Amino acid sequence: MAVYNLMPFNVLIVEDSEFMRTLLRRIVRGLGIGRVQVFEDGTGAIAHLKELAEAPGATLAGGPDLILSDMFMGPVNGLQLLRWVRLSPESPDRFIPFIMVSGAADGEYVDAARRLGVTEFLAKPYSIGTVSARILAVIDQPRQFVRCQSFFGPDRRRVSTEWRGIERRVLSEDDINVVYSSTTPGKTRKKSDVWYFRLPNMLKDKAGGRGVSGRGELAGHMLEQAEAELRDAEVQYDTVARQYLDSLDAKCRAALENADQREPLYRQIHALAHELRGQGTTFGFPLLTTLAKSLYHYTGPGCRMDDNAATIIKHHADAMRAVVVHNISGDGGEVGNALVRTLEESIEKFAPNTQERERAGLDLDMESSAIA
Repeated sequence: MAVYNLMPFNVLIVEDSEFMRTLLRRIVRGLGIGRVQVFEDGTGAIAHLKELAEAPGATLAGGPDLILSDMFMGPVNGLQLLRWVRLSPESPDRFIPFIMVSGAADGEYVDAARRLGVTEFLAKPYSIGTVSARILAVIDQPRQFVRCQSFFGPDRRRVSTEWRGIERRVLSEDDINVVYSSTTPGKTRKKSDVWYFRLPNMLKDKAGGRGVSGRGELAGHMLEQAEAELRDAEVQYDTVARQYLDSLDAKCRAALENADQREPLYRQIHALAHELRGQGTTFGFPLLTTLAKSLYHYTGPGCRMDDNAATIIKHHADAMRAVVVHNISGDGGEVGNALVRTLEESIEKFAPNTQERERAGLDLDMESSAIA
């Protein structure tokens, strides 16, 4: 098995949270990647990629080998950035591997990313194991690109030698245009036009795996270095989490006191819950992730605007603060159970019906394997 050297790699990270942006940069540097460029949102990333494409004598060799982008950002989010990379004539490399990173790994978001041509999906909370596994998948398991009228991106059909079902593809390989170089994808003039792009595995060659069959791995000391970076970030997370929770608490109080401002405040609370949902388990607070995910779903579209709903939201925020202030790690034991019971009693008291209680409820098993 080849031991890859990622020092020649150039990775572009797009993440709106300064703390998480810095952390992800430190992790991939710890894994041995030589060059890392970071941007706060898709706007900066697109401007940079345009500059690469427009530079005199520009070649694909000068651009990033991989993009790691958060999904929820503004003003240009990860999905919009992915669409631009895959479809814009100004994109310097429409075949570049693209890993979408998000705390909302719900089916609808994963499907949206797949439809736009994502290569891999990295769910928050993440671990060194999941980050390295996605990078290795990009190197070891490159998929052909498919171009048709409705899609351009890596083949969404994962190869399976065990498939025994009915073949639903209308075209055979003889009907498809097969290309073996990174030429500009041809235009499709009719629904039956399909192009396959089967490119040489340049990333494996770049990592030192030329001529080696099978999958490679990263050196053990690189994984240890990345783990050390994550542990160091855990020490700093208490301060960062309290800043998020101060902002969350202020918005929840404002929502309780100002009924006419609840709709925009709930959108802001929803965004903060999304961030905390992706951070909790990464830094040793899985109960924080569980509470934040519950708050994220509750404050989504259709959330009620009455005082009872605002109270339920505030009690979620109070429980989340207690997790951090009292350093409740793991499942929290007796203290964690008491905290959960108190929140569940609040939901039972202020939710008007079973449907509302289910919307606000906690799934205490949903994060148990989040970073496995």
